[in-house]
Amino acid sequence: MSDTTMTTRAAGKTGNIRYIAVTGLLAAAAYVLMLIEIPVPMLMPSFIKFDLSDLPALIGAFAMGPLCGVLVELIKNLLHVLVTQSFGVGEISNFLLGAVFAGTAGMVYRLNRTKKGAVAGAFIGALVMALISLPSNYFIVYPVYYNFMPEDVILQAYQAIIPSMKSIFQCLLCFNVPFTFVKGMIDVVITFVIYKHISPILKGTAK
Repeated sequence: MSDTTMTTRAAGKTGNIRYIAVTGLLAAAAYVLMLIEIPVPMLMPSFIKFDLSDLPALIGAFAMGPLCGVLVELIKNLLHVLVTQSFGVGEISNFLLGAVFAGTAGMVYRLNRTKKGAVAGAFIGALVMALISLPSNYFIVYPVYYNFMPEDVILQAYQAIIPSMKSIFQCLLCFNVPFTFVKGMIDVVITFVIYKHISPILKGTAK
């Protein structure tokens, strides 16, 4: 076996270890951020809160590739199942939306590794996540929640903010879709602010 082959294998093994370590670290950070929920009074009903748990997944997708972002979302939600009150339905929805967000952003960036590519990927990812949140909530999440909070009670929570709301679908379209997009874009802005500083550490190229 040549020295070149041995060096390549050693580098590959080191890269795999770093990938696993970074993914685990980002997933742990995402889990902690998922526990820090911030109410958005007067803008969203009290049962909907804001968190930054998709931020580490987006960073991982840019630094290590789209699969890393998806894995961060998966691990985060598997951990959150242990403390959930949604019987896992909220976590399934959160994983689906977060994986679409981080995975799409990471894939677009992989095809165009420029700042414009990163911006485009992040924007597209946030937009697709927001659009998918409509059927995800309407057909999966809310029907389960109706077992614990009647549909008319949920509708009234939205109507307390905008009385003209007539249906849950209309509420999701007018409230949840824009909220999900804005939430994603906040993650995007923070990512672009800090990414340049932490990327070399995650990739192991810091000097």
